[in-house]
Amino acid sequence: MEAVVYHGRGDVRVERRPIPIAAEGQALVKVLRSGICGTDATEWKSGPIIFPIDRVHPNSGHTGPLIIGHEFVGEIVDLPDGPVDGLQVGDPVASGAGVSCGECDRCVEGRTNLCARYATHGLNADGGLAEYVAVETSTLVRIPDGCSLDDAGVAQPLAVGLHAARRAGARDGDHVILFGAGAIGTFILAGLVSLVDADITVVDFAGERLERAQRLGATRTVPVDADLLPTLREIVGSAGADIVIEATGAPGQLSNALDLVRQGGTILGVGLPSAHQDLDVHRLVMNEVTITTTVAHVCDEDLGPALEILATTDLGDELVEAVYPLAEVPHQLARLANGEIRGKVLFDPTRSS
Repeated sequence: MEAVVYHGRGDVRVERRPIPIAAEGQALVKVLRSGICGTDATEWKSGPIIFPIDRVHPNSGHTGPLIIGHEFVGEIVDLPDGPVDGLQVGDPVASGAGVSCGECDRCVEGRTNLCARYATHGLNADGGLAEYVAVETSTLVRIPDGCSLDDAGVAQPLAVGLHAARRAGARDGDHVILFGAGAIGTFILAGLVSLVDADITVVDFAGERLERAQRLGATRTVPVDADLLPTLREIVGSAGADIVIEATGAPGQLSNALDLVRQGGTILGVGLPSAHQDLDVHRLVMNEVTITTTVAHVCDEDLGPALEILATTDLGDELVEAVYPLAEVPHQLARLANGEIRGKVLFDPTRSS
């Protein structure tokens, strides 16, 4: 089969690999759509950071060149254990890609994304930028009727956004400020809109991202300019915002969030900054502000609802820019790393050109 293999920084190749064999607890999935995200672009540009090149990943047992791709959907073509969890051969499925043990303390709490032995296909073990992938059935959810493959192709990152929206703890009527209307910010916005009836202000640079946020349910959008903070203070009033979500990782944005959140409010950190950030801890403590964070998603809670959102909204149409063959992955990774992709690009391993 054809597969996209990471060999090191700036070195991603489309190669021939054997079709994997599904082990106990796994399904063999024929991949029909697979995506890339900022993590893949970072590994291409600056890694290996996560990818287990020349070392054994402690949770997956994987070493050496890695088949990437942790956002994938397809059709089950083999189930060694027979039908399981309502899944059978021929079913169209989306994968959450993250594998948890189900036994450690965090798994028992239901926080499977923090599993002590967590490993992700496409990050720590061979993934879905290939014609076939062998993946645990626990990561699979059947794609509902009415949800196209292109829409389902963004289910995993939407699940991440939905998990972040849950972590924010927003309630009906809350004032929420969301910094960032890129892909992850858009997925968080979609999650918020699906969960609560809140007043949501989305902040980003003027242009198509903010236009998209407005179409997808933002109460209002505010472009970044010299008057940004005064404008936002006027919107939320003297009390401040109930919740501020920082989804950019840009320098100084956590401090801006602290300037805008109310006493006893919540700041959700999503974006990963490239350097240490300064924060006024005195103000943080004296105002009893909660800082919380989010990572990945909980497959059982988030992937199914993400698919339902995609089946009943235009979110996929808004975000998916194009679908390419696997041969395009190296070029599109470079585009993503250089900030040239505004939404999501998908790949169809069944296409030759």
